Amino acid sequence: MERHLSLIGVAMILLALVHIIFPKHFGWKKELASLSLVNRQMMMVHTAFIGLAVLLMGLLCLTASGELVHTALGRRVSLGLGIYWGVRLFVQLFGYSTRLWRGKRFETLVHVVLTITWTYFSVVFLVIASGTRG
Repeated sequence: MERHLSLIGVAMILLALVHIIFPKHFGWKKELASLSLVNRQMMMVHTAFIGLAVLLMGLLCLTASGELVHTALGRRVSLGLGIYWGVRLFVQLFGYSTRLWRGKRFETLVHVVLTITWTYFSVVFLVIASGTRG
């Protein structure tokens, strides 16, 4: 399981870094211009904090994989992370309109890759939380 956590840690750090390009990639300067200042800034601040949280999760997986797997506290933390990524998987499948990706090659690929990624994260953390050795 520790190898899985190392892989997940690297993936999360990369994911966190991708958040840096979101404003430019999604054209937020233009897209969010019609929003009030508070709503525009909430989008930016919340995106930054999600990126930071994912970065910290990734660092935790890389630097404390043994503790996550082999201690009661680590298994409780893993349960929380499993729930977090399970909810993220649910949102990936049911929270976004299929119009965003269906019939679009690149967007469909991203949707499938993220679905597989969130599933993998969820399963690994929940297996660790259960105390099952994998």
